[in-house]
Amino acid sequence: MSYTSIHQCANDKAFLDRLTAAAAQEGAVNPEYVMGDKLRWPVSSAQDVEDAYEYAVNSGNENPGGDPTVITDEMILSKVQPILNPPPPEPPDILNPQ
Repeated sequence: MSYTSIHQCANDKAFLDRLTAAAAQEGAVNPEYVMGDKLRWPVSSAQDVEDAYEYAVNSGNENPGGDPTVITDEMILSKVQPILNPPPPEPPDILNPQ
């Protein structure tokens, strides 16, 4: 892990465009805002995304954020969905109150 690679990924225009597209596809009313406010840093710093991005940079890939073979759409979607569509909270256990 490298804070530098996380920062590079979080500021990679092609990667940010892909996050915005994922937010739009997941139904965000204002995908640009959601991408910047909720998605940019958590997705960029996810271990698998960060590892793939850093490896691509170190391997000389000139477009790691835009290359779907580096960070796949599935990787992005697996991070975006739980952020934008969190599961509902568990109902209280009325038989065993805390």
